[in-house]
Amino acid sequence: MKVDSLLPRIDIDSRNQFRALPYDERTNTYSSKFNEEYLFNMNLKGRKRKNNIFNAPYSKFIIPATLITYGVASQFDKSDDYEIHDEVTKSGIGAWTIDDYSQFAPAVAVYGLDLMGIKAKHNFRDRTIVMATSHIIMGGIVQTMKSSINVVRPDGSNYKSFPSGHTATAFVGAHILFKEYKDTSPWIGVAGYAIATGTGLLRVTNKKHWLSDVSAGAGIGILSAELGYLLLPVIHKAFGIGERSKSSSLVIAPTIGLNNYGLGMAYTF
Repeated sequence: MKVDSLLPRIDIDSRNQFRALPYDERTNTYSSKFNEEYLFNMNLKGRKRKNNIFNAPYSKFIIPATLITYGVASQFDKSDDYEIHDEVTKSGIGAWTIDDYSQFAPAVAVYGLDLMGIKAKHNFRDRTIVMATSHIIMGGIVQTMKSSINVVRPDGSNYKSFPSGHTATAFVGAHILFKEYKDTSPWIGVAGYAIATGTGLLRVTNKKHWLSDVSAGAGIGILSAELGYLLLPVIHKAFGIGERSKSSSLVIAPTIGLNNYGLGMAYTF
């Protein structure tokens, strides 16, 4: 058998469309005899891939929806929250304030890795737009839920427990980190999620949040990041980014403090 027989021949049919003709080992030739069956099988495989639930457009929202649903449902039955709180109390774990800073670590890595030469999927401008948009969405959802649901914190300090803002912030950065560098190495995203998860667990051990608060916060963070990416082309179109002259530019940068969120914007005509 010839070496080139291992490769399918590309042919053009009457409609000027490319198609592959399989090799017929019985006649040592490329034959269109099996072409119809071959294309049918390939199309069938393609349809199976498209019909896979994990390839559906909405599949990216399954995990955050599950986390948020668990968090909301737990407000009607807080047995898991109370049980874990009791275990934390019995263990005598002390307070670790590192969660006030670790929540920002994944977002910092989104820019830091690119500066170190590990190229992100999007350029600095688009990453900043996604980051700012995601934090605005996340902040709006978290603050609205905190002020309307009024769940008391485990330490009894106030009624702003549900959901966890620290966890939501951490998972916004972690999910953007994953999406920007997953083609380079999936372990970068894993590290980001690990830091975000650790931040959420510290909120529980520090008795600032219940487990349901952390679960909902993680879901809101991931959801907000996904919405940030979905809105990126909308923002491009709204501000004419990529269509105007090079003299016009848009820069959006989030400002994040320990107890507040902000947004800075500069647009040059």
